[in-house]
Amino acid sequence: MIRHAYRLAGAFSLLLASNAWAQFTVSPTEAQAIAKEAYLYGYPVVEMYKTLYAQAVDKDSPAYKAPFNQIGNNAKVFSPQDTAFITPNSDTPYSFAWLDLRAEPQVLTLPAIEAQRYYSTQLIDLYTQNFAYLGTRTTGNKGGHFLIAGPDWKGEAPAGIDKVIRSESNIVYGLYRTQLFNELDLAKVQEIQQGYKVQPLSGFLGQPAAAAAPAVTWPRPQPAMSDSPTLFRFLNFMLAFAAPDASESELHQRFEKIGIVPGLPFDDKALTSVQIKALEAGIADGKAEFAEFKKAKVETHQVTSGDLFGTREHLQNNYLYRYAGANLGIFGNSAEEAAYMGYFVDKTGKPLNGAKQGYVLHFSKGQLPPAKAFWSLTMYDGKSKLLVDNPINRYLINSHMLDNLKTDADGGITLYLSYKSPGKSKEGNWLPTPNGPFYGVLRMYLPGPEVIKGQWQMPMLTPVAL
Repeated sequence: MIRHAYRLAGAFSLLLASNAWAQFTVSPTEAQAIAKEAYLYGYPVVEMYKTLYAQAVDKDSPAYKAPFNQIGNNAKVFSPQDTAFITPNSDTPYSFAWLDLRAEPQVLTLPAIEAQRYYSTQLIDLYTQNFAYLGTRTTGNKGGHFLIAGPDWKGEAPAGIDKVIRSESNIVYGLYRTQLFNELDLAKVQEIQQGYKVQPLSGFLGQPAAAAAPAVTWPRPQPAMSDSPTLFRFLNFMLAFAAPDASESELHQRFEKIGIVPGLPFDDKALTSVQIKALEAGIADGKAEFAEFKKAKVETHQVTSGDLFGTREHLQNNYLYRYAGANLGIFGNSAEEAAYMGYFVDKTGKPLNGAKQGYVLHFSKGQLPPAKAFWSLTMYDGKSKLLVDNPINRYLINSHMLDNLKTDADGGITLYLSYKSPGKSKEGNWLPTPNGPFYGVLRMYLPGPEVIKGQWQMPMLTPVAL
């Protein structure tokens, strides 16, 4: 059944419950164990579907970007008045492309840009695995034409294509980032974004369009769909867009025993109360395992974001890691592309609070964040998790500003994080905080190997009297 089920895209609306439920023959104990596996496995897939629906299907959604196989751009300088996203990234305005590869491959075009600017296209399959990148690190800044093909396409690269990239799913998310130097640079970023293009392979070659893929009835997301057996209904739907990976054949055979079959309906209302309780218990077991993992490994920095995001080969089918990435910050960058470090406490271990004191952050000579593209330190309000309103309208300090920062006598750089001005002579190095709790995020794009290997240690904040 699994060998051909992925071809049933769109079968969600057929409601063939009897076909799906014929496989639910296991005991409650075994169903609970399988449900735990399926929950950890399927949560990222279903969370991704929520974003897909909001950005590419629901035109009434405030998050809507563009239809499938088109680009949606979002070029702006975030300010404290922007409240749609928490912990917003003000370094790299985004562009978005949801690709449907069922009918034919899509060709992504990147424009050539200046050498000193970073840009990237993160390609994410329906499992939330980062299967490829385009841009500065991987293909350079010279631009090009890149063919993105789904699992069913067997062609070769035609003339004019710089690279063929194959996805194991027919649904692909292209997440673009374009470096913004400062507010005056916004028009240039918008110009670059206009150079991002998506077109079908037939259109790129000037040939007749391929036959359209079957229409899909996209199910509307439901409340609590990621935390109940309803998750398995949406998982069945999404798995219809991917060919099964050979490494997961035994796993999917177990999933079939509780009705998880790609492309077939999963009607939780047809289950008995005992079966429902078994599935709910399995989901609770999965959540408990994640909570223990987060406390023991993530919060102690034994596992970093670089461990949680990447290709299937990088993750090695570690579904707990993939779940953790989706739960803590879905669509995060792979370690080679970007590293994120948070400032939540000072060097004494106390939570950061601008109402109680100021802080200094000293980078010794030669010890600035090692990033081949750029780094930035952005300030956020600890309560709202938004940018911080302040009298100088400065929300971050980044490597592009180094020429304007004052250097210490020893050749290092000291930054001042405080609610009140540190004094006129130091305001050039001042990153204002709120008059209360706050946190900072240090972002490094194209981090050096010492960051990836954990050899570079970020300096801690030293509290000082206001």
